[in-house]
Amino acid sequence: MAARVRLGRAFVSEGSNYFLLLGTTLFLVVFGLVMVLSSSSVESFAAGRDFFADFMKQGGAALLAVPAMLVFSLVPGRWWQRLAVPALVGAIGLQLLVFTDLGYEYGGNRNWLDLGFTNVQPSEFAKLALALWLGKFLADRRDRLADWKQVLVPALVVSAVPMALVLRGGDLGTGIIIACIVLGSLFFAGVPLRQLGVVVGIAIPAALLFSTTSSSRVDRIQSWLSGCADDYANSCWQITHGTWALAAGGVFGVGLGNSKAKWSWLPEADNDFIFAVIGEELGLIGAVTVIVLFVLVAVVFTRIVGGAAPGSMARITVSAIMVWIVTQAMVNIGVILGVFPVLGVPLPLISNGGTALIVSLLAIGVALSFARNAAPEAGVRS
Repeated sequence: MAARVRLGRAFVSEGSNYFLLLGTTLFLVVFGLVMVLSSSSVESFAAGRDFFADFMKQGGAALLAVPAMLVFSLVPGRWWQRLAVPALVGAIGLQLLVFTDLGYEYGGNRNWLDLGFTNVQPSEFAKLALALWLGKFLADRRDRLADWKQVLVPALVVSAVPMALVLRGGDLGTGIIIACIVLGSLFFAGVPLRQLGVVVGIAIPAALLFSTTSSSRVDRIQSWLSGCADDYANSCWQITHGTWALAAGGVFGVGLGNSKAKWSWLPEADNDFIFAVIGEELGLIGAVTVIVLFVLVAVVFTRIVGGAAPGSMARITVSAIMVWIVTQAMVNIGVILGVFPVLGVPLPLISNGGTALIVSLLAIGVALSFARNAAPEAGVRS
Protein backbone atom coordinates (compact mmCIF):
# COMPACT_ATOMS: atom_id res chain seq x y z
CA MET A 1 0.00 0.00 0.00
CA ALA A 2 2.81 2.42 0.87
CA ALA A 3 4.51 1.64 -2.44
CA ARG A 4 1.28 2.33 -4.34
CA VAL A 5 0.82 5.63 -2.53
CA ARG A 6 4.37 6.73 -3.34
CA LEU A 7 3.93 5.71 -7.00
CA GLY A 8 0.64 7.58 -7.18
CA ARG A 9 2.24 10.71 -5.78
CA ALA A 10 5.08 10.42 -8.29
CA PHE A 11 2.64 10.76 -11.17
CA VAL A 12 0.83 13.82 -9.87
CA SER A 13 0.91 16.41 -12.64
CA GLU A 14 1.12 20.15 -12.28
CA GLY A 15 -1.92 20.41 -14.55
CA SER A 16 -4.06 18.68 -17.14
CA ASN A 17 -1.41 18.81 -19.88
CA TYR A 18 0.40 15.76 -18.49
CA PHE A 19 -2.62 13.48 -18.51
CA LEU A 20 -4.02 14.82 -21.78
CA LEU A 21 -0.75 14.18 -23.62
CA LEU A 22 -0.30 10.81 -21.91
CA GLY A 23 -3.84 9.68 -22.69
CA THR A 24 -3.73 10.76 -26.34
CA THR A 25 -0.36 9.11 -26.80
CA LEU A 26 -1.50 5.80 -25.31
CA PHE A 27 -4.63 5.83 -27.46
CA LEU A 28 -2.55 6.38 -30.61
CA VAL A 29 -0.20 3.54 -29.63
CA VAL A 30 -3.06 1.08 -29.03
CA PHE A 31 -4.77 2.19 -32.24
CA GLY A 32 -1.48 1.77 -34.08
CA LEU A 33 -1.08 -1.80 -32.79
CA VAL A 34 -4.55 -2.68 -34.07
CA MET A 35 -3.79 -1.21 -37.50
CA VAL A 36 -0.36 -2.88 -37.67
CA LEU A 37 -2.04 -6.22 -37.01
CA SER A 38 -4.61 -5.55 -39.70
CA SER A 39 -2.21 -4.21 -42.33
CA SER A 40 0.71 -6.62 -41.82
CA SER A 41 -0.91 -10.00 -41.28
CA VAL A 42 -1.35 -10.88 -44.96
CA GLU A 43 2.18 -9.93 -46.02
CA SER A 44 3.59 -11.65 -42.94
CA PHE A 45 1.86 -14.91 -43.82
CA ALA A 46 2.85 -14.60 -47.48
CA ALA A 47 6.49 -14.31 -46.38
CA GLY A 48 6.23 -17.63 -44.57
CA ARG A 49 5.86 -16.17 -41.09
CA ASP A 50 3.06 -16.22 -38.56
CA PHE A 51 0.11 -13.89 -39.13
CA PHE A 52 0.94 -12.11 -35.87
CA ALA A 53 4.73 -11.85 -36.38
CA ASP A 54 4.93 -8.09 -37.07
CA PHE A 55 2.21 -7.33 -34.54
CA MET A 56 4.08 -9.23 -31.82
CA LYS A 57 7.30 -7.34 -32.58
CA GLN A 58 5.50 -4.01 -32.48
CA GLY A 59 3.64 -5.04 -29.35
CA GLY A 60 6.93 -6.00 -27.69
CA ALA A 61 8.36 -2.59 -28.55
CA ALA A 62 5.28 -0.93 -27.03
CA LEU A 63 5.55 -3.02 -23.85
CA LEU A 64 9.14 -1.86 -23.52
CA ALA A 65 8.58 1.77 -24.49
CA VAL A 66 5.47 2.69 -22.50
CA PRO A 67 7.03 1.96 -19.05
CA ALA A 68 10.23 3.68 -20.23
CA MET A 69 8.17 6.74 -21.21
CA LEU A 70 6.63 6.84 -17.73
CA VAL A 71 10.08 6.55 -16.15
CA PHE A 72 11.35 9.38 -18.36
CA SER A 73 8.40 11.50 -17.24
CA LEU A 74 9.66 11.24 -13.65
CA VAL A 75 13.15 12.51 -14.44
CA PRO A 76 13.90 15.98 -12.97
CA GLY A 77 14.37 18.69 -15.56
CA ARG A 78 17.97 19.39 -14.57
CA TRP A 79 18.99 15.83 -15.47
CA TRP A 80 18.19 16.40 -19.13
CA GLN A 81 20.70 19.24 -19.15
CA ARG A 82 23.40 16.85 -17.93
CA LEU A 83 22.43 14.10 -20.36
CA ALA A 84 22.15 16.28 -23.48
CA VAL A 85 25.79 16.15 -24.62
CA PRO A 86 26.36 12.42 -23.86
CA ALA A 87 23.10 11.61 -25.67
CA LEU A 88 24.19 13.47 -28.80
CA VAL A 89 27.65 11.90 -28.81
CA GLY A 90 26.12 8.45 -28.38
CA ALA A 91 23.57 9.04 -31.15
CA ILE A 92 26.29 10.16 -33.57
CA GLY A 93 28.34 7.09 -32.65
CA LEU A 94 25.37 4.83 -33.40
CA GLN A 95 24.77 6.56 -36.72
CA LEU A 96 28.42 6.01 -37.69
CA LEU A 97 27.93 2.27 -37.18
CA VAL A 98 25.60 2.06 -40.18
CA PHE A 99 28.68 2.46 -42.39
CA THR A 100 30.33 -0.59 -40.84
CA ASP A 101 29.52 -4.27 -41.34
CA LEU A 102 26.63 -3.89 -38.89
CA GLY A 103 24.81 -1.52 -41.22
CA TYR A 104 22.54 -2.61 -44.03
CA GLU A 105 20.51 -0.99 -46.77
CA TYR A 106 16.74 -1.11 -47.19
CA GLY A 107 14.67 0.73 -49.76
CA GLY A 108 17.73 2.54 -51.08
CA ASN A 109 18.68 3.90 -47.63
CA ARG A 110 21.58 2.70 -45.51
CA ASN A 111 20.33 3.77 -42.11
CA TRP A 112 19.74 0.51 -40.23
CA LEU A 113 21.83 -1.68 -37.94
CA ASP A 114 21.51 -5.46 -37.85
CA LEU A 115 22.31 -6.50 -34.27
CA GLY A 116 21.42 -10.13 -34.89
CA PHE A 117 18.52 -10.34 -32.45
CA THR A 118 16.90 -7.15 -33.72
CA ASN A 119 17.24 -4.26 -36.19
CA VAL A 120 17.76 -0.66 -35.06
CA GLN A 121 17.42 2.67 -36.85
CA PRO A 122 19.98 5.01 -35.21
CA SER A 123 18.62 8.13 -36.91
CA GLU A 124 15.59 7.97 -34.60
CA PHE A 125 17.86 8.35 -31.57
CA ALA A 126 19.58 11.27 -33.31
CA LYS A 127 16.27 13.17 -33.38
CA LEU A 128 15.78 12.96 -29.62
CA ALA A 129 19.44 13.60 -28.82
CA LEU A 130 19.50 16.67 -31.05
CA ALA A 131 16.33 18.05 -29.43
CA LEU A 132 17.95 17.69 -25.99
CA TRP A 133 21.27 19.17 -27.05
CA LEU A 134 19.73 22.15 -28.83
CA GLY A 135 17.56 22.80 -25.77
CA LYS A 136 20.60 22.92 -23.51
CA PHE A 137 22.84 24.84 -25.91
CA LEU A 138 20.30 27.55 -26.74
CA ALA A 139 19.08 27.88 -23.14
CA ASP A 140 22.63 28.43 -21.94
CA ARG A 141 22.96 31.27 -24.48
CA ARG A 142 19.52 32.81 -24.12
CA ASP A 143 21.04 36.27 -23.59
CA ARG A 144 23.16 36.10 -26.77
CA LEU A 145 20.69 34.76 -29.33
CA ALA A 146 21.21 37.70 -31.67
CA ASP A 147 24.96 36.98 -31.89
CA TRP A 148 25.02 34.60 -34.84
CA LYS A 149 28.70 33.75 -34.36
CA GLN A 150 28.15 32.45 -30.82
CA VAL A 151 24.72 30.85 -31.30
CA LEU A 152 23.55 30.24 -34.85
CA VAL A 153 26.81 29.06 -36.38
CA PRO A 154 27.79 26.60 -33.59
CA ALA A 155 24.23 25.24 -33.43
CA LEU A 156 24.13 24.63 -37.18
CA VAL A 157 27.61 23.12 -37.31
CA VAL A 158 26.90 20.59 -34.58
CA SER A 159 23.42 19.82 -35.96
CA ALA A 160 24.91 19.28 -39.40
CA VAL A 161 26.90 16.26 -38.16
CA PRO A 162 23.99 13.85 -37.52
CA MET A 163 22.07 15.32 -40.43
CA ALA A 164 24.97 14.77 -42.82
CA LEU A 165 25.36 11.17 -41.62
CA VAL A 166 21.66 10.50 -42.21
CA LEU A 167 21.81 12.05 -45.68
CA ARG A 168 24.99 10.09 -46.39
CA GLY A 169 22.90 6.98 -45.83
CA GLY A 170 20.41 8.25 -48.40
CA ASP A 171 17.46 9.01 -46.09
CA LEU A 172 16.13 12.36 -47.33
CA GLY A 173 12.85 12.07 -45.40
CA THR A 174 14.56 11.72 -42.02
CA GLY A 175 17.01 14.46 -43.00
CA ILE A 176 14.09 16.82 -43.61
CA ILE A 177 12.57 16.00 -40.21
CA ILE A 178 15.92 16.65 -38.49
CA ALA A 179 16.17 19.98 -40.31
CA CYS A 180 12.69 20.87 -39.02
CA ILE A 181 13.77 19.99 -35.47
CA VAL A 182 16.72 22.38 -35.78
CA LEU A 183 14.63 25.21 -37.24
CA GLY A 184 11.87 24.70 -34.66
CA SER A 185 14.39 24.85 -31.81
CA LEU A 186 15.95 28.04 -33.13
CA PHE A 187 12.56 29.66 -33.67
CA PHE A 188 11.14 28.88 -30.22
CA ALA A 189 14.43 29.82 -28.58
CA GLY A 190 14.03 33.33 -29.99
CA VAL A 191 16.75 33.47 -32.65
CA PRO A 192 16.05 36.54 -34.86
CA LEU A 193 13.83 35.77 -37.84
CA ARG A 194 16.23 37.36 -40.30
CA GLN A 195 18.85 34.80 -39.32
CA LEU A 196 16.34 31.97 -39.70
CA GLY A 197 15.40 33.34 -43.10
CA VAL A 198 18.99 33.01 -44.25
CA VAL A 199 19.11 29.42 -42.96
CA VAL A 200 15.90 28.50 -44.78
CA GLY A 201 17.16 30.21 -47.93
CA ILE A 202 20.22 27.96 -47.88
CA ALA A 203 18.44 24.77 -46.74
CA ILE A 204 15.79 24.64 -49.47
CA PRO A 205 18.21 24.75 -52.45
CA ALA A 206 20.47 22.24 -50.63
CA ALA A 207 17.53 19.83 -50.19
CA LEU A 208 16.56 20.21 -53.84
CA LEU A 209 20.13 19.56 -54.90
CA PHE A 210 20.40 16.46 -52.71
CA SER A 211 17.13 15.11 -54.12
CA THR A 212 18.78 14.91 -57.55
CA THR A 213 21.59 12.63 -56.32
CA SER A 214 19.41 9.52 -56.52
CA SER A 215 17.61 8.31 -59.63
CA SER A 216 14.80 6.78 -57.53
CA ARG A 217 14.18 10.10 -55.77
CA VAL A 218 14.20 11.93 -59.10
CA ASP A 219 11.65 9.47 -60.50
CA ARG A 220 9.38 9.88 -57.47
CA ILE A 221 9.54 13.67 -57.65
CA GLN A 222 8.88 13.72 -61.38
CA SER A 223 5.93 11.35 -60.96
CA TRP A 224 4.56 13.55 -58.19
CA LEU A 225 4.91 16.70 -60.32
CA SER A 226 3.12 15.01 -63.20
CA GLY A 227 0.29 13.88 -60.92
CA CYS A 228 1.23 10.25 -61.61
CA ALA A 229 -0.34 10.48 -65.03
CA ASP A 230 2.13 7.91 -66.37
CA ASP A 231 4.60 5.24 -65.21
CA TYR A 232 1.88 3.50 -63.22
CA ALA A 233 3.79 0.23 -62.90
CA ASN A 234 6.93 1.80 -61.42
CA SER A 235 7.28 5.06 -59.49
CA CYS A 236 3.52 5.72 -59.44
CA TRP A 237 2.50 2.28 -58.20
CA GLN A 238 2.60 3.01 -54.49
CA ILE A 239 1.00 6.44 -54.48
CA THR A 240 -1.69 5.32 -56.95
CA HIS A 241 -2.72 2.33 -54.87
CA GLY A 242 -2.62 4.49 -51.75
CA THR A 243 -5.07 6.88 -53.40
CA TRP A 244 -7.29 4.00 -54.50
CA ALA A 245 -7.29 2.62 -50.96
CA LEU A 246 -8.49 5.95 -49.57
CA ALA A 247 -11.14 6.21 -52.25
CA ALA A 248 -12.38 2.67 -51.61
CA GLY A 249 -12.98 3.47 -47.96
CA GLY A 250 -15.57 6.13 -48.60
CA VAL A 251 -17.08 7.72 -45.52
CA PHE A 252 -17.48 4.71 -43.24
CA GLY A 253 -14.81 2.35 -44.60
CA VAL A 254 -14.96 -1.27 -45.71
CA GLY A 255 -14.52 -2.54 -42.16
CA LEU A 256 -11.55 -3.29 -39.94
CA GLY A 257 -9.46 -6.06 -41.49
CA ASN A 258 -11.20 -5.92 -44.88
CA SER A 259 -8.65 -3.88 -46.80
CA LYS A 260 -7.86 -5.11 -50.31
CA ALA A 261 -4.81 -2.88 -50.77
CA LYS A 262 -2.87 -4.78 -48.10
CA TRP A 263 -3.06 -7.95 -50.20
CA SER A 264 0.29 -7.15 -51.84
CA TRP A 265 -1.12 -4.24 -53.82
CA LEU A 266 0.21 -1.49 -51.57
CA PRO A 267 3.92 -1.64 -50.63
CA GLU A 268 4.72 -0.68 -47.01
CA ALA A 269 1.05 -0.96 -46.08
CA ASP A 270 1.95 -1.41 -42.41
CA ASN A 271 4.59 1.30 -42.37
CA ASP A 272 4.81 4.45 -44.48
CA PHE A 273 1.38 3.92 -46.08
CA ILE A 274 -0.58 2.71 -43.06
CA PHE A 275 -2.74 5.85 -43.22
CA ALA A 276 -4.07 4.61 -46.58
CA VAL A 277 -5.16 1.35 -44.95
CA ILE A 278 -6.78 3.34 -42.13
CA GLY A 279 -8.72 5.35 -44.70
CA GLU A 280 -9.78 2.20 -46.55
CA GLU A 281 -10.87 0.17 -43.54
CA LEU A 282 -12.24 2.94 -41.32
CA GLY A 283 -13.18 5.45 -44.01
CA LEU A 284 -13.15 9.20 -43.87
CA ILE A 285 -14.30 9.09 -40.25
CA GLY A 286 -11.29 7.03 -39.19
CA ALA A 287 -8.83 9.13 -41.20
CA VAL A 288 -10.18 12.41 -39.84
CA THR A 289 -10.08 10.99 -36.30
CA VAL A 290 -6.37 10.30 -36.66
CA ILE A 291 -5.77 13.83 -37.94
CA VAL A 292 -7.77 15.31 -35.06
CA LEU A 293 -5.74 13.28 -32.54
CA PHE A 294 -2.49 14.68 -33.93
CA VAL A 295 -3.99 18.17 -33.82
CA LEU A 296 -4.81 17.52 -30.16
CA VAL A 297 -1.21 16.40 -29.57
CA ALA A 298 -0.01 19.64 -31.15
CA VAL A 299 -2.35 21.69 -28.96
CA VAL A 300 -1.12 19.99 -25.77
CA PHE A 301 2.50 20.46 -26.79
CA THR A 302 1.77 24.13 -27.46
CA ARG A 303 0.27 24.50 -23.99
CA ILE A 304 3.35 22.91 -22.41
CA VAL A 305 5.63 25.19 -24.42
CA GLY A 306 3.54 28.22 -23.48
CA GLY A 307 3.78 27.34 -19.78
CA ALA A 308 7.58 27.12 -19.84
CA ALA A 309 9.85 30.07 -19.16
CA PRO A 310 11.03 31.94 -22.30
CA GLY A 311 14.46 30.75 -23.36
CA SER A 312 14.42 27.75 -21.03
CA MET A 313 15.51 24.25 -22.00
CA ALA A 314 11.98 23.03 -21.32
CA ARG A 315 10.51 25.43 -23.86
CA ILE A 316 13.09 24.69 -26.54
CA THR A 317 13.26 20.92 -26.17
CA VAL A 318 9.51 20.40 -25.96
CA SER A 319 9.02 22.63 -29.01
CA ALA A 320 11.60 20.57 -30.91
CA ILE A 321 9.78 17.35 -30.01
CA MET A 322 6.48 18.95 -31.02
CA VAL A 323 7.85 19.99 -34.40
CA TRP A 324 9.30 16.50 -34.89
CA ILE A 325 6.10 14.54 -34.09
CA VAL A 326 3.62 16.89 -35.73
CA THR A 327 5.68 17.64 -38.84
CA GLN A 328 6.39 13.95 -39.42
CA ALA A 329 2.67 13.17 -39.14
CA MET A 330 1.86 15.99 -41.58
CA VAL A 331 4.46 14.79 -44.08
CA ASN A 332 3.31 11.17 -43.88
CA ILE A 333 -0.36 12.06 -44.36
CA GLY A 334 0.56 14.61 -47.03
CA VAL A 335 2.37 11.91 -49.02
CA ILE A 336 -0.73 9.69 -48.94
CA LEU A 337 -2.89 12.62 -50.08
CA GLY A 338 -0.46 13.50 -52.88
CA VAL A 339 0.61 16.81 -51.35
CA PHE A 340 4.26 15.67 -51.15
CA PRO A 341 6.32 13.16 -53.10
CA VAL A 342 7.05 9.80 -51.47
CA LEU A 343 9.66 10.44 -48.77
CA GLY A 344 9.63 7.25 -46.72
CA VAL A 345 8.54 8.89 -43.46
CA PRO A 346 6.43 6.73 -41.06
CA LEU A 347 3.35 7.92 -39.20
CA PRO A 348 4.46 8.53 -35.57
CA LEU A 349 3.11 6.16 -32.91
CA ILE A 350 1.05 4.24 -35.50
CA SER A 351 3.30 2.89 -38.27
CA ASN A 352 5.10 -0.42 -37.85
CA GLY A 353 8.66 0.10 -36.65
CA GLY A 354 10.00 -0.72 -33.21
CA THR A 355 12.80 1.85 -33.05
CA ALA A 356 10.56 4.70 -34.22
CA LEU A 357 7.88 3.79 -31.68
CA ILE A 358 10.32 3.44 -28.79
CA VAL A 359 12.16 6.71 -29.45
CA SER A 360 8.92 8.64 -30.09
CA LEU A 361 7.56 7.48 -26.74
CA LEU A 362 10.83 8.34 -25.01
CA ALA A 363 10.65 11.82 -26.53
CA ILE A 364 7.09 12.23 -25.28
CA GLY A 365 8.36 11.05 -21.88
CA VAL A 366 10.83 13.93 -21.91
CA ALA A 367 8.00 16.34 -22.72
CA LEU A 368 5.92 14.86 -19.88
CA SER A 369 8.89 15.35 -17.57
CA PHE A 370 9.04 19.05 -18.38
CA ALA A 371 5.25 19.30 -18.10
CA ARG A 372 5.28 18.08 -14.49
CA ASN A 373 8.50 19.79 -13.36
CA ALA A 374 7.62 23.44 -13.12
CA ALA A 375 10.26 24.60 -10.65
CA PRO A 376 13.16 26.58 -12.11
CA GLU A 377 16.51 24.80 -12.19
CA ALA A 378 20.04 26.05 -12.65
CA GLY A 379 20.20 26.88 -16.34
CA VAL A 380 16.90 25.08 -16.94
CA ARG A 381 13.39 26.14 -16.17
CA SER A 382 10.51 23.79 -16.89
